[in-house]
Amino acid sequence: MKELSFTFLALASAMLSNVSSAARGVLSKKTMSGKKIGENLDAQNLYAILTAMSTIIMIPFMLAFEGTGMFKACGDLVASGKFTRRSIFTLLGFGSASYYAYNEVAFLALGKVNPVTHAVGNTIKRVVIIAASAVAFTTPMSTGSIIGSSIAIFGTLLYSLAMNATKKQIAEAGKIVEKGNSSPDFKVTSHVSVHHRFLSGKG
Repeated sequence: MKELSFTFLALASAMLSNVSSAARGVLSKKTMSGKKIGENLDAQNLYAILTAMSTIIMIPFMLAFEGTGMFKACGDLVASGKFTRRSIFTLLGFGSASYYAYNEVAFLALGKVNPVTHAVGNTIKRVVIIAASAVAFTTPMSTGSIIGSSIAIFGTLLYSLAMNATKKQIAEAGKIVEKGNSSPDFKVTSHVSVHHRFLSGKG
């Protein structure tokens, strides 16, 4: 087994997948963080609704591009004697359930963190999967794969450092504001300002 060859179509498809995944996370987070739009519309139910809607939308495209090729492929596997119809559908069922559970856990995590953090975590997750697959299946990684994985890991590190620095600055700014609010000079200035606005008819 060796690494697949590079194509620009594959690159464009991967980038479109990344952008779509990030957009889904941002819009889903906005829906979960906004006003109530439905009863019991938490992260699990929101993902269930999105999955049902996407399935209904994609079925016509699947039939248009693939047709009944999936059923023919299943028949060829059964004819080869490697699998039975029951084992094929059992594997499909387990695979579908596992993928659904994985995405539901991802949506639960999205409900707890910032969507950008979630997108960065999703990116580093793919790097971990690539590295684990290379080790498990003894697949040699090309120079391009190593460079790409290193860039993703380094980018995640920079994002983590930037997030920590931002949180530290926000905490320090909050302490300064809190200290200013509790100072006597601030209270006197605020009182005079309010009194002046009241006398001038602006308050």
